[in-house]
Amino acid sequence: MLIIGLILFGMIIGAAAQWLLGTSKGKKVDWALACAAGLIGSFVGGLLISLLSGDGLELRPSGIIGSLAGAVIVTAIWVAWNRSRAKK
Repeated sequence: MLIIGLILFGMIIGAAAQWLLGTSKGKKVDWALACAAGLIGSFVGGLLISLLSGDGLELRPSGIIGSLAGAVIVTAIWVAWNRSRAKK
């Protein structure tokens, strides 16, 4: 059950990152990107911010903010990479 919760949390964070960056532009959310960005961003950003702030591995606002920041970074990198690939 925990794994399903983590995947759903990652998808929500990834979708929020797409919304913040404006990559969806009123279109449907790219759920594959949302899942990948959310999980990677949550792992890297959330874990890093939680450990740096001294919260440990508990669910705290610092971890959620770090997760969102990590997902935004991953989404921005993915979008930039796709745009540069499309120009070739």
